Parts: sequence; C-alpha cells; structure tokens
Amino acid sequence: MKSFIKTRFQAFRRDTDASVSIEFAFYLPALLFIFAAIYTYFDAFKQESANLKAAYTISDLISRETNAINNDYIDSMHNLTKLLIRSDSSVSLRISVIRWDEDDDRYYVDWSVIRGSELTAWTDTTVINVEDDLPNMPDQERVILVETQNDVNAAFQIGLPDMEIYNFVFTRPRFAPQIVFEGSTTSGGSHDDGVGDTS
Repeated sequence: MKSFIKTRFQAFRRDTDASVSIEFAFYLPALLFIFAAIYTYFDAFKQESANLKAAYTISDLISRETNAINNDYIDSMHNLTKLLIRSDSSVSLRISVIRWDEDDDRYYVDWSVIRGSELTAWTDTTVINVEDDLPNMPDQERVILVETQNDVNAAFQIGLPDMEIYNFVFTRPRFAPQIVFEGSTTSGGSHDDGVGDTS
C-alpha cells in the first residue's frame, strides 16, 4: 500500500497535463483583487490631485481681481470647483482674506465666506487655529486663503477607507493691495498707519 501511494505521488509530480480553465479559476480572484486595488489607489490619487489643482485655480482667479467680489462671484467659484473635481462628490469651499498686523502680532480676518456644509467661516478668534500654516507677511499685508474639503468614497472595498481630502492654499493679491468683498468691513486690529493724518 505504501509503495502504491508513493508511486501515485511520483506519477502526479511528473504529470504535465493541465486544464487552463481550472487554473484560471484559481487565479481569477487574485487577479480581480489586484486590478481593483490598482484602480482604487489610482482613482484616490487622481481625486486628490484634482482637488489640489482646483484650489490653486480658484485662488489664482481671485488673486487677479481688482473689483469688489460678491456672493454671486463666490457661487460661481464654488460651481467651478465642482466642475474641476469629480461630479459625483460634494465639495465645501472656504475663501478668506487674512491680514497680518505687526503691532498686535497676530492675524486678522478681513472677510471669510463658505459654500457647502463641511466648513465654517474664519473669524478673528478662530483663525489662530491655522496661524502656524499661514506665511510670514509684512505689516498690513494680506493673503487670499482658499480651502476645499471633499469626501471621497473608495471605488472598490479593498480595505482603503473613505477619505476626506482637505486643501489649504494661499495666494497674494496680484494687482490690488486687497480683495474686497461687498458689504464687508475690515475687522480687528488696532494698528494705525497714519494714512490721512495731516498733522
């Protein structure tokens, strides 16, 4: 009996006959998982890149404005952001103009508006939460801060969790000292640079 089993195993080992369909059935789940993983990771990277490019585009557009902007303008920027990213995901947008006051040694918010439900507008008291991420600026200098937040679901359930893509982009106004929002007034700060002083 022992020699019979040994003979059968040796014959099986030497046998080169095979069935392609059976081997394909063994490897198919692994191949499908690999393809799904590649597509999911590539799609997530593509979405993150599209969100960042959209934030830079919005920031650049606003930095070139010389007239006051209004709610319709912000709505159009939000719609443009949605066009630049994947259409089946929602995006929140926050646009702010931040000013540095050297005398007070802190940042102030000239104005901040949001579109979407994931973000809240910055105020003089809350902007300190991101002051480490803001650039060093001369006294009374301003930057346009554009932030986008987008929830992205994985294309396939392969263990990659759903992602929250957040972008933080700032740009200096190009053709005007500041970007004015209709109806807003510059908030905060006790600095007096003497403009209008005739004494």
